[in-house]
Amino acid sequence: MAEAAARAGFDYVCIDTQHGAIEYSDSVAMIQAILLGGSSPIVRVPWNEQGVIGKMLDAGAHGVIVPMVNSVAEAEAVVESVRYAPDGARSYGPSVAGMRVDAYPDWSAENVATIPMIETRQAVDDIDAILAVPGIDAIYVGPADLSITLGLPPGNNDGEAAFDDALATIVAACEKAGVVAGIHANGALTPKRLAAGFEMVTVTADLLAARAGFKSELDRARSSESGAGDEGGAVY
Repeated sequence: MAEAAARAGFDYVCIDTQHGAIEYSDSVAMIQAILLGGSSPIVRVPWNEQGVIGKMLDAGAHGVIVPMVNSVAEAEAVVESVRYAPDGARSYGPSVAGMRVDAYPDWSAENVATIPMIETRQAVDDIDAILAVPGIDAIYVGPADLSITLGLPPGNNDGEAAFDDALATIVAACEKAGVVAGIHANGALTPKRLAAGFEMVTVTADLLAARAGFKSELDRARSSESGAGDEGGAVY
């Protein structure tokens, strides 16, 4: 699935080790598959924990998305985990990543993205101070958790003033700080998010895409209409 997603043409493919049923050894193989497919692998780690972040980067991730970053101190911890000294405290030992590039520490300083998640009311309230932390390349909005902390149901709550205002506040703060604004979305929402100023948009998830594809094929199979023939389906 990771290689298929990469070959579909996405600019990056994110391995979700926070909510996905994925272990570390799975991530190593998936990073290899994403690179083979011609995309950039990034990893959403389970938590803001230095050992886990460093291990995913050593496995070859080109960036980490770190959940629930709600304060300056937590943002500083993310940067510290991603960067080598003197900019951080990452331990050296890029066992897999170091095989792929020369002078890995120098390469990582320019090519590994530090991406804390902004997904609570607290984080939005403190957004300017968080974005002032040196070393943050992008932020990533989790709409479900953000909505919950705003007293809304989990998901995209476009049209709700609190949700719309929070997204506008985040984008404005990112533009002011020169930080890329990112968000989880879907294909239909992507043009709207781009128009609003988001520059990094995740457009689907593998399970959702696969389930939608299965449902579409099943509906076509059970319909009374005949198709024009093979459109790339299985012919085994």
